[in-house]
Amino acid sequence: MNKRLTRSDYLFALLFIFMLFCTLGAFFYGLKLGADRTEARYEQQRKAEETASKGLTAYHQSYLVSFYHTIYLPYKDFQNKWFQDLASIESGGSSVDPSSLLKELAKLAEEKEKSLEAGSAPETSPLLQSAHQKYKQSLTLFHDGADSLRSKSGSARGSALLSQIQADRTIAEAQKLALQAQKDYFDAIVKWNEKDSGPPAGMELLKQEAISIADWDRMNLNLKNDYMASRMAAGRLFEDYMPQDLASRVDEMIKTGQAKKMNAADIPRLIEALTATNAVRAGDFLKNKPKWYMKEPLPQLPFFTASN
Repeated sequence: MNKRLTRSDYLFALLFIFMLFCTLGAFFYGLKLGADRTEARYEQQRKAEETASKGLTAYHQSYLVSFYHTIYLPYKDFQNKWFQDLASIESGGSSVDPSSLLKELAKLAEEKEKSLEAGSAPETSPLLQSAHQKYKQSLTLFHDGADSLRSKSGSARGSALLSQIQADRTIAEAQKLALQAQKDYFDAIVKWNEKDSGPPAGMELLKQEAISIADWDRMNLNLKNDYMASRMAAGRLFEDYMPQDLASRVDEMIKTGQAKKMNAADIPRLIEALTATNAVRAGDFLKNKPKWYMKEPLPQLPFFTASN
């Protein structure tokens, strides 16, 4: 027997259908809201990565300090030993065994290269990544070059052996990569300066090969150091001093009037005069820092604060 639906049954059915539509509407609204929020998060992340790729947020001080301790310092330890042992080879004393020293240098280069393998640079800091790779490649070449020279040096000693070392192509390429890595690191310091305080005055001058003395005085120390790193790389000046030591000696020549007496037209002329006379020493910057550089916006890196 069929029972006819009452008005309340119709109302209940209509209410049920209405609630069903509301539930489905709420579901799809929530789905869209979640998708919009997810898209917004990805867009924010994309913009952050895009900004980082421009180098304006990727070079904060913690990255520079970490790079110094895990990558730069192991390399610098090798470099210091390299110059020390080459000085011993050049002196040619009876107690000096050149073959043994070259063997030790090859071994040390291999050890430091493995040490650098354990280090890393952030993916958002391409300049630091580039410097990392170049320092590793440089150590590999120093190992190969020193090992090869040890077996080929024969009876050569003193200045004769030193000339062989300096003329070796593998060693020259190792030095070239080290200077390029140094330039990358000082480029990163300029990026830090730009992020921390805004673009420093005179940044456009870094693109010039020759900078006038008047323009040099417009630049802060980070820019001066970066310029010197580029000049050292271009001139293959693989030395025990740092770009800031060379910059400090140029400042000294300008401030003491020596540059004016020389009628020097630009900074490369002063660099040439200093390097030709071996007038730059490791530590020159630290010696002059109390007089001229205490207010410079330098990152807290040990080579700006103490002997390294």
